[in-house]
Amino acid sequence: MRILLIEDEQQLAESLTQGLTQTGYVVDHLTLGEPAIKRLSINRKEYDLAILDLMLPDIDGHVVCKNVRENGVTVPILILTACSELEDKILLLQDGADDYMIKPFAFDELLARLQALLRRPDETTPSVLTIGEFTLNTSVHKIFRSGHELSLTLKEFMLLEYLMRHPNEVIHRDDIIDHAWNFDFDSLSNTVDVHIKNLRKKLGPDAKEVIRTVREVGYQFVG
Repeated sequence: MRILLIEDEQQLAESLTQGLTQTGYVVDHLTLGEPAIKRLSINRKEYDLAILDLMLPDIDGHVVCKNVRENGVTVPILILTACSELEDKILLLQDGADDYMIKPFAFDELLARLQALLRRPDETTPSVLTIGEFTLNTSVHKIFRSGHELSLTLKEFMLLEYLMRHPNEVIHRDDIIDHAWNFDFDSLSNTVDVHIKNLRKKLGPDAKEVIRTVREVGYQFVG
């Protein structure tokens, strides 16, 4: 899952980015509202959720939220705010926010809110995928082949999940980069290919038939 974090408080942003990354999310970070509106409007399909601070240096979260909704962006938005007044909360929801959290908050609660938003009908994706011999459970971050658990790194798990959500489709290498790495990733590097190679080693001797290379395009998970 890919998240856009819009937060100008550096310490909080670093803490959230680290925690979310360790949990398995890919995080892009912006500090201003105007670039956030542009990023979400242009790259709306690349994000599963946005975390938006209400008080930003250039424009406030109300404006960001309202603008992206007017631009047709349906990505779930979780607002971080110090405001606890009922009227402020109502206004946030009217502007198009899906949920809000009052600062300070516990990181575990933030994770629970994110998971709840990602389970909503318009954005829902199954937490358990079963394709052929493979069963992948995103809730507990486990993958089984014929009942035997495989030991994958977080990035390998993310790659396999993305491929399994598009079985038998040829996934372009650039699409894999968009969903598993942030905007700072060097698309000319061979990091994707190295991770796919390592992933194949753990899937079994027939892994090249499970994850096929489509020359000069990308990869295909064959179910």
